[in-house]
Amino acid sequence: MTEKSDLRDIFKNNAEGSDSRLKRSSGILMPVFSLPSPHGIGTFGAAAYKFADFLAASGQSYWQILPLNSTGFGDSPYQCFSSAAGNPYFIDLDMLVDDGLLTTDEVQKSDFGGELRRIDYGKLFSLRFPLLKLAAERNIRRNTADVERFSRSCSTQIYDYAVFAALKAYFGMKPWTEWNVGKAMPKQLVPAELVESQAAEIRLQLSIQQLFFKQWNRLKKYVNQLGVGIIGDIPIYVALDSADCWANSGHFMLNESFLPTDVAGVPPDYFSPTGQLWGNPLYNWKIHASENYAWWEERLQCAQKLYDVIRIDHFRGFESFWAVPFGETTAENGRWLPAPGMDFINAVKKRLPGLSFIAEDLGFLTPEVHELVKNSGFPGMSILQFGFNPDANSDYLPHRVAENRVYYTGTHDNAPIKQWFAETSESERRFAEQYLALNAAEGINWGMIRGGMCSPAGIFIAQMQDVLGLSKEGRVNTPGVASGNWQWRMLPNECSAALAEKLREYTRMYGRLRYCSRTNPD
Repeated sequence: MTEKSDLRDIFKNNAEGSDSRLKRSSGILMPVFSLPSPHGIGTFGAAAYKFADFLAASGQSYWQILPLNSTGFGDSPYQCFSSAAGNPYFIDLDMLVDDGLLTTDEVQKSDFGGELRRIDYGKLFSLRFPLLKLAAERNIRRNTADVERFSRSCSTQIYDYAVFAALKAYFGMKPWTEWNVGKAMPKQLVPAELVESQAAEIRLQLSIQQLFFKQWNRLKKYVNQLGVGIIGDIPIYVALDSADCWANSGHFMLNESFLPTDVAGVPPDYFSPTGQLWGNPLYNWKIHASENYAWWEERLQCAQKLYDVIRIDHFRGFESFWAVPFGETTAENGRWLPAPGMDFINAVKKRLPGLSFIAEDLGFLTPEVHELVKNSGFPGMSILQFGFNPDANSDYLPHRVAENRVYYTGTHDNAPIKQWFAETSESERRFAEQYLALNAAEGINWGMIRGGMCSPAGIFIAQMQDVLGLSKEGRVNTPGVASGNWQWRMLPNECSAALAEKLREYTRMYGRLRYCSRTNPD
């Protein structure tokens, strides 16, 4: 058995801020929702355990996932109803049957869609929650002590979510900014008698969360025992219609009507002439600093219970952030505002010394951002498919990637390698072919994986779609496109023993096997 401390020891972040040295290893990026299952979406059930076995058999040290939180608008894991509470969709129905909380007949009566490659979120919303509430009610009756123990010990942020979810249902699923006769009703303005009237629904929401964490903790223990660590993702921002913003409105840049003064995004660049307008409320960093970042501490403590390593999305936002006036339709008219930088990083390191981080330092970067990443000591990220500008000067080329980096074939926002190769410019395609000796016999995807594996980067992560050799049918998200995202699923039996053996050989060849205990016990 490999202990959690051993997994986190792969990251040697220096408290004084100098570059850390990563131990050479590799992993797979695979969202939980993309796992196969007979009930419409990937879960913490049998397929997750099978995938963990695949990772161990192929010599991987990491399973990187996307946020596990309860999703809201657009089904995006980066627009969640809570940054702490778990996504009920991931609770496995078959395990609930095994636990006596549902019957096989109750589960089989629900048709979650026959398309194994895609998720039908509409059917999930209408069919999943009645089943989960039925199981949660039985859980309250049969496992009263467990539910009460969870309710007493859970974080404030998870309890806030339970109250928020209950009130949101009471108000017909409207956003909290419309609960008070079309106006906002933040936590501090909610009448106590209204909360008391929803006590049964609040308890039901807590029961659902208890089931979520029970199943996740069981799965994570199994994964860790195989010598595989979990890299989890936390978005830098939260959604406006979230328990986070509802319960902590003073921590965000909101006006007297509790609407944002400015919202998050990124400015226009080569890829997007109008920028990206994300729409999240922005932090009131002065308030956070005055409280020594206590809200962030609790948020990261919640993440610490879920993951072994935390990837912080949009890390550059801790140096400065793009603020777009609320109501704008594009991100063009924003401005850069200062963020706390190392004051925040030092506070996090001091108060949570056991945490390991990856800094997502992609996008528009200034010398100040590079300096922040360097001083933090956190490993940054590099993307293989970004490297093939024919002038050969890109820092994303394998031979130019530093050891203190986590190197990806692509992230959830990028096309799978085969799609990228088919759609990129002719000059980049030719350079990639020449640089990596890409050929049909090996496969374009395997040639690119080989290029990432052989780089000096301490950790290499491939998307599962690239290991499977998928093209556009395997894309998870297309930034700027509002629909059709977060739906890709792996088919049953695609992660075969033969595929594990092939991936293991690439991993062994480039010296990345050492930290997977099952495949290399020393």
